[in-house]
Amino acid sequence: MSGSENIARFSLGNLLFGREDARAPRSAAVHAESAACSAAIEEAANIFKALGHEGRLLILCHLAQGPKNVGELEGMLDARQSAVSQQLARLRIEGLVTARRDGKTIFYSLKDPRIGELLICYARLFGDKDSQRW
Repeated sequence: MSGSENIARFSLGNLLFGREDARAPRSAAVHAESAACSAAIEEAANIFKALGHEGRLLILCHLAQGPKNVGELEGMLDARQSAVSQQLARLRIEGLVTARRDGKTIFYSLKDPRIGELLICYARLFGDKDSQRW
């Protein structure tokens, strides 16, 4: 990471997390706080990467309405079972969804309530104001 990218990264962290100036001399406590901020930024970046795929974003939008199984999502997305399962696996790896078995059926739901908050923001910013798509 270049110096300017590093400064921009910490400037964004300062803006989002209210941290002190990244260029100021640092104590051990400030270094620890900086590391925590860096971890939070990395976590946010990973979440946004997962949301950056249209199929995964649509799955999360549907799961925000309540638990669904693969068959239900397959019909809602007009996608093949293998494609839906692949995206659900990625969302599980990222820690965004959780699975619950009920007999032979596995139901998926949002694991992290922050994802629901992000989807509300997404709907507010990009949703169709003339219809209730989700």
